[in-house]
Amino acid sequence: MGKAVSSSAPATGAFFAQAALSFGIALVAVAVGVAFLPVDPWIRAFLAVSMLFAITSAFTLAKVVRDRQESSYLVSRVDQARLDKLLAEHDPFKEPA
Repeated sequence: MGKAVSSSAPATGAFFAQAALSFGIALVAVAVGVAFLPVDPWIRAFLAVSMLFAITSAFTLAKVVRDRQESSYLVSRVDQARLDKLLAEHDPFKEPA
């Protein structure tokens, strides 16, 4: 298993605000586009439900990817702790039994 790389600095407030704002703008733009589309109401409803499904699927995918990264990072930390313990207990000058 490869070594997990972890970012030591959390996301800044400005980055969070920019991400939330861009998501909100994109959501409103698509909703307005679907609302004013010159088609029958049932087609608009289908597109709106499809948009909501795509959004919830994107959130689910992001959560799964994050959980997998956190899991691999935790396994890597446990392995590193075991290695550190073995190295701390190892005495290179000890006579073999």
